[in-house]
Amino acid sequence: MATRSGGEILVASLLAQGATHAFGVPGESYLAVLDALHDASDRLRFVVCRQEGGAAYMAEAFGKLTGRPGIAFVTRGPGASNAAIGIHTATQDSSPMIVFVGQVGGDMVDREAFQEIDYRRMYGSVAKWAAQIDRAERIPEYVAHAFRIAMSGRPGPVVLALPEDMLSSRAEVPDPPWIGATAAAPAPADVAAAQDLLRAARRPLVLVGGSRWDAAACDALARFAEGAALTVACAFRHQDLFDNRHPNYAGDVGIGINPKLAARLRDADVLLVIGERLGETTTSGYTLLDVPSPRQALIHVHPGAEELGRVYQPKLAIAATPAAFLAAIDAGAARPATIAAEASPAAAHAEYEAWRAPRPVPGAVDLWQIVRWLDERLPQDAIVANGAGNFATWMHRVYRYRRFRSQLAPYSGSMGYGVPAAIAAKLVHPERIVVSWNGDGCFLMNGQELATAVQYGLEVVFVVVDNGMYGTIRMHQERNYPARVSGTGLRNPDFAALARAYGAHGETVSATDEFAPAFERALACGRAALLHLKIDPQALTMGASLDALRAQGIAATQRQTH
Repeated sequence: MATRSGGEILVASLLAQGATHAFGVPGESYLAVLDALHDASDRLRFVVCRQEGGAAYMAEAFGKLTGRPGIAFVTRGPGASNAAIGIHTATQDSSPMIVFVGQVGGDMVDREAFQEIDYRRMYGSVAKWAAQIDRAERIPEYVAHAFRIAMSGRPGPVVLALPEDMLSSRAEVPDPPWIGATAAAPAPADVAAAQDLLRAARRPLVLVGGSRWDAAACDALARFAEGAALTVACAFRHQDLFDNRHPNYAGDVGIGINPKLAARLRDADVLLVIGERLGETTTSGYTLLDVPSPRQALIHVHPGAEELGRVYQPKLAIAATPAAFLAAIDAGAARPATIAAEASPAAAHAEYEAWRAPRPVPGAVDLWQIVRWLDERLPQDAIVANGAGNFATWMHRVYRYRRFRSQLAPYSGSMGYGVPAAIAAKLVHPERIVVSWNGDGCFLMNGQELATAVQYGLEVVFVVVDNGMYGTIRMHQERNYPARVSGTGLRNPDFAALARAYGAHGETVSATDEFAPAFERALACGRAALLHLKIDPQALTMGASLDALRAQGIAATQRQTH
């Protein structure tokens, strides 16, 4: 073998794992990697981003879309700090991801050299593994281990620091073998016990979420639900695991949950949870199930054994991937002998459809009608990416996701996600329509990545819902401190003009009937496009206007006072 630089060994190790994209902002701390990427540009595409937070989000979204770790390269100090938001999102969303961070050379370590940080301490409590590669010959070992850790059990992020002198040093070392995720399969006795519990249930419910899913597992879920006549709900921001048009679909369990679905979950006698870790958002602040012992007979299936019993002690804990569990369970043997009429899939689906029916909203732009039009217009393989905020609730509640990985949204509730995630989606699936759904505050947190979309010729349609405020915080403010507005107002740019300045197509939508033709023009323009939707500030939530929320807050305050 010929000697290679650490940078060349690292790039070769990534190619050995089938890596196709890396996202980052260049830095002098990893110049040797950038040099090696030059020679591998036809196999490993380095996507140059405008801020490390955007790059980290893109890598996280790549991991969600493919099941293989998304790769990010960031420089030391400020670059690594900017990337923290994507690393935290990958942790809470259980997304496989590897972040490579440039580091000061070994001859300067522990002197607080320029931009020096100990990344093992900085990310030790957030990432699944944080380490530093001090010798070039050990790069293949570290990369192989990083891929296995990022993908196996409950997936998550790995952070590897790269000392500058290590990357420029040379070594003779073979590339690592291809690494796959470690399998996790259920014990036959546990599967039989799950079948027995479901067969005896009168008010069963299936809740799905988390990661380690693929299209085949989603198909198996649909067959199982049909064969066992079970109602299926999807956890917060995992609605694409089960076709929302399916007659067995009950809706999503998360922020703004349908009260009837919440009651259905509380009243279930057997709750089969597959893949979902049962976090705060999915459980409505840990209120839908009792802690630590739920009233429901909880069957918890999760690929990470450490997640079983973390908060809720299940009646039956099964460490398995969704695919392995669904391959093992027999739908006929799990089919309940008698399901109460009110607990039937048909009743649950009817409640879901009633929940997504339009309501009147203030203003000339009606998001109910716009999202319903998108639901009818977009093909089933379209990908919708969004960040966090009240604007996203219309998409979650009204849009029906039909196919695996058609939804990209942060379980962590992190803002600024919609733009970079959509860019990653279009890079992975250039043949599919990709829509980025953003609030005004959310868009401006990573809107600079619009330049990335333009640079790479990505035909993403970015939608900005502009009500001139941080809407979710204003909602809570009016409920808890009515009429005392502080820190939530925004003075925004002309987003359509901003898009045109970047080189994208830009249009403003000021009335509902303007949206459909503007969207069609955006799809047909042959480049990135942005639609600026000007929303009446009164249309603050799906269920109440700003004035109504304020009145409710004042009334509640008066009751507390008296």
